[in-house]
Amino acid sequence: MIFVAKRPLIRGKATTPVARLLRELISIPSVNPAFLPARHPNAGEGRVIDYLTAVAGKAGLDIERQKVAPGRHNLIASLMPSGKVRHRILLAPHLDTVNAEDTQFQPQSRGGRIYGRGACDTKGSAAAMLQALCSLAQTGPRPRETEIVFTGLIDEENGQEGSRALARMKISADLAIVGEPTNLEVVTAHKGSMWVTLETRGKAAHGARPDLGRNAVHLMARVVDFLESDYARGLRRRRHPLLGCGTVSTGVIRGGTQPNIVPDSCEVQVDRRTLPGEKENTVGGDLVRLLARKGLPVRWKTAKLAPCPPMETPSSLPLIRQFMRAAGQKKTRGVDYFCDAAILSEGGIPSIVFGPGDIAQAHTADEWISIASLEQAERTLLEFFQTLS
Repeated sequence: MIFVAKRPLIRGKATTPVARLLRELISIPSVNPAFLPARHPNAGEGRVIDYLTAVAGKAGLDIERQKVAPGRHNLIASLMPSGKVRHRILLAPHLDTVNAEDTQFQPQSRGGRIYGRGACDTKGSAAAMLQALCSLAQTGPRPRETEIVFTGLIDEENGQEGSRALARMKISADLAIVGEPTNLEVVTAHKGSMWVTLETRGKAAHGARPDLGRNAVHLMARVVDFLESDYARGLRRRRHPLLGCGTVSTGVIRGGTQPNIVPDSCEVQVDRRTLPGEKENTVGGDLVRLLARKGLPVRWKTAKLAPCPPMETPSSLPLIRQFMRAAGQKKTRGVDYFCDAAILSEGGIPSIVFGPGDIAQAHTADEWISIASLEQAERTLLEFFQTLS
């Protein structure tokens, strides 16, 4: 199998169609409603979906909306093949963003970059994917037997309700290309994201007589020390070829009510990044049993809205090899972060992750994407479309 060398990026212009589309998307706030007060003017993906519907409709794509929650819909825009549908490709960026200052919804172009909330996570992917699909629809030729579907998903930044609803449709597809900032590299594996709440119980007593109580905060301090030392070292002994090792990080701790009361309860919330093959119940149960053997009894529960499993797709699949050739890539890679790809994969759709931009810029105060990477993503997708039957 022959692979082309990875192409250098050529500095792009803010006036190209894909750059203009991205600027428009940034200027339409679509903050996940979970991060804003009710009825906040910046909340929800609806206005972005309205705009993308108009763009897709002008290009002649078939459009429908999938209701996910009250007032929230996935956008589904399809380019039908010239013949009978025998295959289907999904392009799946998410359209929600995290919150930002109002100035970050005013896109800026300078130094070959576009700045603004969502520039790389993931309105850049959405712009490249839809622009490539619209260009194919308007200039052709269309694939003979492959339907290409742009699925603009809601709620990835919170509970992934968009991808979960799409997976529940049992839609048949040969490949989903999930838009996330991967530096234009093809990703076939990512870690899972598990949030674990651990609770220790003690006995309340007056602060003047701590000997009459059992301090739940002190017990939890020993638990946290174990997690961040022995447990973390144990995770490093198992390595995945693309993802490295699982990780643990204690992010939140709460305990006690006031200084002169021995606290009778304490809880922590732990971020545990999982590898393919690890299941939430097994991870949580094993951790509790391990702590118990150390004399550190705890209760546990998951703190996520829904399971966020790891994902791994065989890179040997023919469509993935085709896409890698279009991307000029010889080897796939893995990423540490969780995304919609795992949900679609669990729903039976082979999934990969691909998009312009760098995850290091996501959620930052000066989020940006290079115009060159944006344009290269569009070209890569078009090249891939041209190889489809």
